[in-house]
Amino acid sequence: MPRWNAAGLLEPTSLTDAAALRLVVRPVCRCGHSMTFDPHGLWWHFHKRGWDDRLPQVKNRFWCICCLAQWRRKVRPIRIEAINAPSAAILLPMPPDHEWKRQSRALR
Repeated sequence: MPRWNAAGLLEPTSLTDAAALRLVVRPVCRCGHSMTFDPHGLWWHFHKRGWDDRLPQVKNRFWCICCLAQWRRKVRPIRIEAINAPSAAILLPMPPDHEWKRQSRALR
């Protein structure tokens, strides 16, 4: 369930919430590099694999490409943000309509 933040806005707690609120997901590395992901495709990617889609646990599935190229090791992001952006840089395959409709019905 999304929660209310101090500003009085809904704040997602999982990829499901981010997709329902149509917020783009952005992991941010300590080096400053970030990338934006479409929330629906990212939710489907996690759902197919049975991974936990809560935002604190999502952070453990990402690593920075720039740091991997430079330091030759995976560096996890320091935070995961759900932002209101016009489009995402990374578009993963979208979920089938019946799967997303089933999930959206469960959110009600």
